[in-house]
Amino acid sequence: MLQRPIEFTTYASEDYQDVLEAHGITGSMSRRGNCYDNAVMESFFSTVKSELGKHFDSHGEAKMALFDYIEVFYNQKRRHSTLGQISPAAFERKALTQAA
Repeated sequence: MLQRPIEFTTYASEDYQDVLEAHGITGSMSRRGNCYDNAVMESFFSTVKSELGKHFDSHGEAKMALFDYIEVFYNQKRRHSTLGQISPAAFERKALTQAA
């Protein structure tokens, strides 16, 4: 018998879906048989987990660490291979300069 990965069954569970609905959140999962729907976000989450870590002492600490990681490091300094080894901020500046 083929078993689904834990991640899928967790996010597809009725309890989890009820919590999302109660908070007005629409869940996002790949369409059946299409593993590329969420590939970009899954890659980003994997990068965050491996570079920043998974555990924090409080919600506030996690929020501050994630903000610092995304806004200060990931977007401003971290080089991205898909952008020619420059940061997203540098890529946007370059695009704006070329468009002008």
